[in-house]
Amino acid sequence: MPRFAQLVMGPAGSGKSTYCSTMVQHMEAMNRSVQVVNLDPAAEHFDYPVMADIRELIQVDDVMEDDSLRFGPNGGLVFCMEYFANNFDWLEESLGHVEDDYILLDCPGQIELYTHLPVMKQLVEQLQQWEFRVCGVFLVDSQFMVESFKFISGVMAALSAMVSLEIPQVNIMTKMDLLSPKAKKEIEKYLDPDMYSMMEDNSDTIKSPKFKKLTKAICGLIDDYSMVRFLPFDRTDEEGINIVLQHIDFSIQYGEDLEFKEPKEVDEEPANLNYDELFQGKVDS
Repeated sequence: MPRFAQLVMGPAGSGKSTYCSTMVQHMEAMNRSVQVVNLDPAAEHFDYPVMADIRELIQVDDVMEDDSLRFGPNGGLVFCMEYFANNFDWLEESLGHVEDDYILLDCPGQIELYTHLPVMKQLVEQLQQWEFRVCGVFLVDSQFMVESFKFISGVMAALSAMVSLEIPQVNIMTKMDLLSPKAKKEIEKYLDPDMYSMMEDNSDTIKSPKFKKLTKAICGLIDDYSMVRFLPFDRTDEEGINIVLQHIDFSIQYGEDLEFKEPKEVDEEPANLNYDELFQGKVDS
């Protein structure tokens, strides 16, 4: 029997631990079994029970206090994750061998772990050897994404993780419940973005011809290949949370032996959507 895992990624402060806590509550309400593994050696507090905590193996504070290493916070975290990669047997022992497991892996927020360091790729490969079907869940803070250039930066970070890890990936805009009504309407265009239109809307603010050409090429890459889309995540909206979970489950074929429905899709023309209907999960594909 296969096992299932969500690799919960994203920049620091994007809401990874809050996402895990919300998803645990939602899945338990559905009578689904779910466990959480903390993989952040610098974590201090989280409001969900963990089946395994990397801090039992190694902690950032211990690395930073080691006089022979003399690492700062970022270097210390990279050292911890590389040490973890050399001790995957600890994780294997912690996970056990329960069939049909569903695990949320709450990862650190240092973006370089997902872009150019091999640690997370090694973790994915190890999980796959243990018969896990892994889905990447990449979170970005919706409050950060309300400006076009910041949005492009977030898209490129998500795309870099997709290319590096080579697993199904669901991209999520978190903290939708913290946005003002005006910002919520504005954010619609970023869920399934028309990059060329976005480029035209901001053409007056780009002064450098080289920068304009580069931005156009990036927008074209994203738009032409439909490589990145985002789902909204409002922790107060049960239906919206369920839609996110359906997308993730579908990507890893969770419950494939059951009668399974494809996840709901948002309208391909987000400008025509009614915001209240979208985030109450009332828009059909």
